[in-house]
Amino acid sequence: MVALPRVSLGTDPSAKTAAGTWWKRTAAPLMFLLLISGLTFGPLVHEVAASKQKPAGPQEQPIALAGGTVHTVSGGVIEGATVLFESGVITGIGTDLALPDNTRVIDVTGKHVYPGLIAAPTTLGLTEIGSVWATHDNIETGNVTPSVRAVTAVNPDSEYFPVARANGILTALTMPGGGLISGLSGLIAMDGWTTEGMTLVATVGLHVRWPSYRVRDIPGLGGREDQIKDRKAAITRLRDAFREARAYMIAKEAERGGGPFHPSDLGWESMIPVLRKELPVFIHASEEKQIHAAIDWALAEDLRIVLVGGADVWRVADRLKENDIPVIIGAVHYLPARRWEAYDAPFTNALKLHEAGLAFCIGEGGGASNVRNLPYHAATAAAYGLPKEEALKSVTLYPARILGVEDRLGSLETGKDATLIVTTGDPLEIMTQVEHAFIQGRPVDISSKHTDLYDKYRTRLEQVK
Repeated sequence: MVALPRVSLGTDPSAKTAAGTWWKRTAAPLMFLLLISGLTFGPLVHEVAASKQKPAGPQEQPIALAGGTVHTVSGGVIEGATVLFESGVITGIGTDLALPDNTRVIDVTGKHVYPGLIAAPTTLGLTEIGSVWATHDNIETGNVTPSVRAVTAVNPDSEYFPVARANGILTALTMPGGGLISGLSGLIAMDGWTTEGMTLVATVGLHVRWPSYRVRDIPGLGGREDQIKDRKAAITRLRDAFREARAYMIAKEAERGGGPFHPSDLGWESMIPVLRKELPVFIHASEEKQIHAAIDWALAEDLRIVLVGGADVWRVADRLKENDIPVIIGAVHYLPARRWEAYDAPFTNALKLHEAGLAFCIGEGGGASNVRNLPYHAATAAAYGLPKEEALKSVTLYPARILGVEDRLGSLETGKDATLIVTTGDPLEIMTQVEHAFIQGRPVDISSKHTDLYDKYRTRLEQVK
């Protein structure tokens, strides 16, 4: 971008002459070159195309999935059962259901019916291409941005939605990132024309990223003392932010009670439901010291919290259990945090939390491009000791419970949303194929960029001898 000089013309003829000369010699030729370059090279610039999959319309008639093995998750497995849903809601599950006259019956004999998987947390819809910064809309300027709402920036045409959908993930918690107080996450469905149409819960919780206690020898971070100083300053800023938000809440309550007028502040306003414990705080912390410090702070502030963590969560399991703090395991597929730790420490994390009696679910790591791998994180946890039923619940019922939508999602029950998948087998198995997917009763397209390329190059093999 070219910085244009500020020229005050006033009534000074010489100033007007100088401005005119500058325009003729500099600005006009430059603008001409920019125009010509745009016309010449514009067609060569790659555009990020929208996904070709067409969002589904509302469910128009009752649908029955007949003859399959129904995995309710919350109530066991029913062989040869029928799942009936109408107007986006499950109205019956059983082996001898009376179907309305206009029911569309889909024979799923030999197939399996599961609730749609839930990914939490992610940046789905907020990031697209890692090396193209213009496609990143998940980080706001500043360290304290509590009013940022992730769902307002979701791109419904992201290619990652069809890719994740094709692997059974039908719902996701999308979150902002960066800073200390990143903003508010929202729960979205994986299909829709607009952000409003995709949004299931606009505001789920506030995300806080606790400063790291690890001192790193990395250029640009400064020495040990500088890093410790920065960490203390960040924690102080975080405490100050909540103190200011609480003072704002008290002032606004006084105003409503007839007290003096207090100017509105959208940032502090958005934190009031958190301070009232109506919404949880998702604290991102993986190191043992981080987690202890975050718990101390949350207890002092009297907040509801959900820990989003990884490596050291199992080390503080007793304290998390004592304070009834649920955990979202950031991912399973990663390396041990320390050289001397067992190679399978990340893989047994979920098992240790289960044995401690903690409420937990499994995430993929927060990115967008690999959300499709969520079921395989749960599968690895199962391979390393987590009971198979618990592994399935960790990506269905348990995230629904932690996110406060257990009444709508996470299991197959009468009255819940008809958000479900029909598969050839266990969705945690890598060879399993998703054959049908429904979001609130709407049959959604399960093709994706991946399947398109597969079809394209399979044809190539047939044509090129």
